[in-house]
Amino acid sequence: MELKSLYREILNEHNINPSHKAEMENPSVTLQGVNPSCGDNITLFLKTENGKITQGSFTGSGCAVSQASVDMMLDLIIGQDEKEALRLAENFMAMIKGEASPEQIEELDEAGALQDISHMPARVKCAVLGWRTMSEMLQKGESSAQGSSPHCETK
Repeated sequence: MELKSLYREILNEHNINPSHKAEMENPSVTLQGVNPSCGDNITLFLKTENGKITQGSFTGSGCAVSQASVDMMLDLIIGQDEKEALRLAENFMAMIKGEASPEQIEELDEAGALQDISHMPARVKCAVLGWRTMSEMLQKGESSAQGSSPHCETK
């Protein structure tokens, strides 16, 4: 019961008081992520310098899980190099699939609180929206990529 309470507290804090929810002027990369099955949508903004993520923010709307997850993700990746951000995204996806080691989950800091989402299939797409959007934008490496795609199809 205590773990569920902690999960709710972390989720609510990031949803109600997100640290990174704002539009960004002059981002290096921008990409919109949409979950067409439930209507969650975000626009993710990142500033990068020499392969390092120096700033990040998002705008959009959706359920508490989608909004809190992207805020937690930004807490984790700002200050990291792009390769490390992608590795953390892989850890997050492994956690959601129930395949992550305790060490991988620990590296996710507060985002590790979303571990039980793997038992809630309807919420998986919500939790991974920001992570998939970030991974797609960094893997493409396209400056100011604009567009929308269904990032969160369950595999």
